[in-house]
Amino acid sequence: MAFKIIEGCVNCWACLPLCPSEAIREALPHFMIDARACTECEGDFADPQCASICPIEGVILDGLGVPVNPPGSLTGIPPDRWAEIRTQIQAR
Repeated sequence: MAFKIIEGCVNCWACLPLCPSEAIREALPHFMIDARACTECEGDFADPQCASICPIEGVILDGLGVPVNPPGSLTGIPPDRWAEIRTQIQAR
């Protein structure tokens, strides 16, 4: 299986130089992962490097379509807690 970058990617270039298999390609409207080249970092790193550095949560999916960097993975704030905080802020 291979990872996939979806809409929401801001083309920040953070992931591209970290990919050990050089599977990430500059593209519009967002970067792409060459499925034939992506190894999911197996044998190179314990964690997928693209997902580890990506500043946009939820835009890198595994072969099953599950986010490798799900909401809350970067901030450490669980999505339900974040929704609660946003509601409190908007009520002010």
